[in-house]
Amino acid sequence: MFLGQFYHNLDEKGRLTVPFRYRADLMPEGAYVMQGFDQNLIVLPSDKFAEISERVNRMSLTDSSARLLRRLVFSTANHVELDKAGRILLSQYLREFAGLESGSVIVGVGDYFEIWSLDAWEAQNKTLMDAQSNPDRFAALSLAV
Repeated sequence: MFLGQFYHNLDEKGRLTVPFRYRADLMPEGAYVMQGFDQNLIVLPSDKFAEISERVNRMSLTDSSARLLRRLVFSTANHVELDKAGRILLSQYLREFAGLESGSVIVGVGDYFEIWSLDAWEAQNKTLMDAQSNPDRFAALSLAV
C-alpha cells in the first residue's frame, strides 16, 4: 500500500527517485505512469494497470465518455521500470502536463501513488486541509468504520 508524502527532485533527464518503501511494490514488473485527473500523474503497479485496462476495454465504444477515457488512459500511459538507483524516467509529455520542472511531491493514495508539481500539490493540499468543508464534502462516501 502506498502511503505518505515525499518531496523529490527530478534530474536533468527527467528521472524521479521513487521512495524506498514504494519500490518493492513496483518490482519486478515495473509500473505504468499516466496522466492523472487533477493535473498530476498517476503511477500504477503493473497488476493494477492491467485491472483498469480490462475495465476500460469492456466499456462501450458507442459511449463518448468511454472513448475519451480510453484515449486518456491508453494514449498517456508509459511503462516504466526502476533503474539501479530506484528512479523512473518520466516522459517529457507527462512532465509538461503535470508542470514538473524540478521539484515534485510523491503522494501515496492506497493502491497507487501520484506525482504532483510543488505548486499544484500546495493548492490541492489547501483543499484537503479545509476542516470546515471536509465533513460535507465526504459525507456521501459512507466512510463508516
